[in-house]
Amino acid sequence: MVKICCIGAGYVGGPTMAVIALKCPDIEVAVVDISVSRITAWNSDQLPIYEPGLDDVVKQCRGKNLFFSTDVEKHVCEADIVFVSVNTPTKTRGLGAGKAADLTYWESAARMIADVSKSDKIVVEKSTVPVKTAEAIEKILTHNSKGINFQILSNPEFLAEGTAIEDLFKPDRVLIGGRETPAGQKAIKTLKDVYAHWVSEENIITTNLWSAELSKLAANAFLAQRISSVNAMSALCEATGADVSEVSYAVGKDTRIGAKFLNSSVGFGGSCFQKDILNLVYICECNGLPEVAEYWRQVIKINDYQKSRFVNRVVASMFNTVSNKKIAVLGFAFKKDTGDTRETPAIDVCKGLLGDKARLSIYDPQVTEDQIQRDLSMNKFDWDHPLHLQPMSPTTIKQVSVVWDAYAATKDAHGICILTEWNEFKTLDFQKIYDNMQKPAFVFDGRNIVDAEKLREIGFIVYSIGKPLDAWLKDMPAVA
Repeated sequence: MVKICCIGAGYVGGPTMAVIALKCPDIEVAVVDISVSRITAWNSDQLPIYEPGLDDVVKQCRGKNLFFSTDVEKHVCEADIVFVSVNTPTKTRGLGAGKAADLTYWESAARMIADVSKSDKIVVEKSTVPVKTAEAIEKILTHNSKGINFQILSNPEFLAEGTAIEDLFKPDRVLIGGRETPAGQKAIKTLKDVYAHWVSEENIITTNLWSAELSKLAANAFLAQRISSVNAMSALCEATGADVSEVSYAVGKDTRIGAKFLNSSVGFGGSCFQKDILNLVYICECNGLPEVAEYWRQVIKINDYQKSRFVNRVVASMFNTVSNKKIAVLGFAFKKDTGDTRETPAIDVCKGLLGDKARLSIYDPQVTEDQIQRDLSMNKFDWDHPLHLQPMSPTTIKQVSVVWDAYAATKDAHGICILTEWNEFKTLDFQKIYDNMQKPAFVFDGRNIVDAEKLREIGFIVYSIGKPLDAWLKDMPAVA
């Protein structure tokens, strides 16, 4: 029986291994992590991450051929294939701080694999890593191998949170990169055979190591670039009276461009886009390509601009001050159908409003108060380091209250900021909300999910990103 072990029980490792276990009943799959609380959660009825469909998959396999354990060394030692799915946070100090990936956790995982292995192994990069990481890992394993053979493969994940299980069941492509040697090609075939249990052969792409590593960074950079492109257009739409939804629909009808990732919003978030682009910028700089680095840096700049533009619009509309005014924040996760708040635009928007002394009342159906308070009290990039390095009991920000109901959040509020596109926000009783708000009552729709005209009929002053401006907003222009 082939045995797979995955180091790291997070958003990538947990769901990916659960689906492999489901689709390959003849393979034993162990997911290991040093975090006792995380493994305990994976073994309970309350999984540590929210992902539609994940519960069912885990419950079908757990205890049969899917196991979650803190006994890292035992399972690594026994495994034929070791996936490494540990954090690769952005460095916060030293060379490349604020751009380069911190490979501390990757290196320690590689050293541990070399240390405990008693048989040949295939080591698979599952985390998003900079190009040439495999070379560094190879050196560590080879120099500590004690005669054991290791083959390194790159098998980047292309999951979207909120649809991860569906993405795993029906992937666009599975990418496997390896060495162009007989042993490297044999390792590629071994991993390919695992995926072939449910993925058709034409959807399994094999490349050299560097192409696989770079493909992941490139894919995220291209997706983020599309969002920044349409967000840049949204600012121009507001200035000219065009409607960004109509523009993006027309542009998306061009088959060369396509309609996906052309929805304007308050900005992109999530654990990957910004981190991977910064990583790409750093790699370009290190390889003497400053113009290429600057091109990709601009994608991040537009994203930051979109968030600050949104905050400026809120403050300017409300008589140029939100000091001591209650602002309801609907949605804190970076997108619907996930509880993930990593790099969510809501953090920067909330911090911007708090900087002007607003009182925030936040509601998100999947994010806890503890998580929200921690996110708002953390420094940039700290979220991606282990919990023990983060503020454990976050300093409660007194201007922030977290409630479990949209109506409680909006009661007596001066304005509403919609920052996540949860379906339930589309069906709220806005007449009831309006009746219980301070007047004039404002809605700032950062996701373009409400019917602005209906809300205006009720009496709201509405700002929708990239849409023709309400007369009120034209009279009170936002200045940067």
